[in-house]
Amino acid sequence: MSFPPTKLLSVYLDAGQRQRVGRLAWHERRSLFEYDRDFLASGIELSPFKLPLRPGVFTHEDTAFEGLFGLFNDSLPDGWGRLLLDRNVEKHGIQRRELTPLDRLAYVGKHGLGALVYEPDLSDAEKEKEPLALDRLAEEVRIVLEGENEEVFEELLRLSGSSSGARPKIVVQVNEKRDRVIHGQQALRRGHTHWLIKFGSSYDPRDIGAIEYAYSCMARAAGVEMPDTYLFRTRKGVYFGTKRFDRLGAQRVHMHSLSGLIHANHRHPTLDYDTILGATMSLTRHIGQVEKAYALACFNVLAHNRDDHSKNFSFLLGEEWTMSPAYDLTFSYGPGGEQSTMVMGEGRAPGMAHLRKLGERHGLKKAPRILEQVQAAVADWRTHAKNAGVTAKSSNEVAKRIRT
Repeated sequence: MSFPPTKLLSVYLDAGQRQRVGRLAWHERRSLFEYDRDFLASGIELSPFKLPLRPGVFTHEDTAFEGLFGLFNDSLPDGWGRLLLDRNVEKHGIQRRELTPLDRLAYVGKHGLGALVYEPDLSDAEKEKEPLALDRLAEEVRIVLEGENEEVFEELLRLSGSSSGARPKIVVQVNEKRDRVIHGQQALRRGHTHWLIKFGSSYDPRDIGAIEYAYSCMARAAGVEMPDTYLFRTRKGVYFGTKRFDRLGAQRVHMHSLSGLIHANHRHPTLDYDTILGATMSLTRHIGQVEKAYALACFNVLAHNRDDHSKNFSFLLGEEWTMSPAYDLTFSYGPGGEQSTMVMGEGRAPGMAHLRKLGERHGLKKAPRILEQVQAAVADWRTHAKNAGVTAKSSNEVAKRIRT
């Protein structure tokens, strides 16, 4: 496996009809981008805040994303995916510090989240059709995290795609009965849909999959838009899965995180939900989408999901921009025990008063009803936990901290 220095990439949008978007270059530790003339005529705004559709060369001027525009940084693996890539290239004699963001995008190639693809494509996904054994993969994840064996890196690398987030995960295809899981980086097979399946990290409780599933059910009851979720049960374990919303059947959907959209580094908790609701209105120009963002804010605060950083909010581009379904919702403590995203300036102990003020600030007439529905769902935590198989210990720990 080789990673020659990449100086220039062609960027394509593969959302039903493949279109060349433009050229991305790397010079003196920062990126430059220029839209293709034909794409300018399309009128498609892929990143209207930081890369508005206009002729000329854009130069990345701020310090976010190691010199890469947020639009393209959204395609890169983060956390688990980056760990696998770094370890794998070092096994082949390449130091991770030698890789530029363009090298990493070339590795992503056509296998990233969303609808952007990159050429030259250095990815190497095998066309495996045999069912995947989740228990075996969970053991291989443990091996990678403990650094015991290098032989399993490449398989997990292929399976991870460019999925983001800290927890180990794989991209797969699942049949309608959800009893057959196959490799996700191939043409969609008949009767299958695209999913992500997560595994626990060394820091997670053993029932982390059940906890996240219970949270997904609780969020759905709270009126938060959620993708399909499922607990994949095997002889040895239980694994949380979620249907991918950046795929509609075999068609890809352009997805842009809030982090990439406004160039907010998700590793630095500096945002407020006031900013998120404002950005949602500015992008979507629809009060219904702002209400979705408000419902998610209420849920994260009341359900004690404090890992609500800027990369955990995304938008999808169809005929118009919409807020994506919610994802990565689970019990978490956040940086220093605080909410990653503040509510009207409060991060340590945001509560009902701050959420009411947030709704009033954005003129949301439905805010009281939304907040009441979220409250009722969160108050029913123990029912969701019991149905998902969460242990009594975990259920009690969550119950002590959620805001009802």
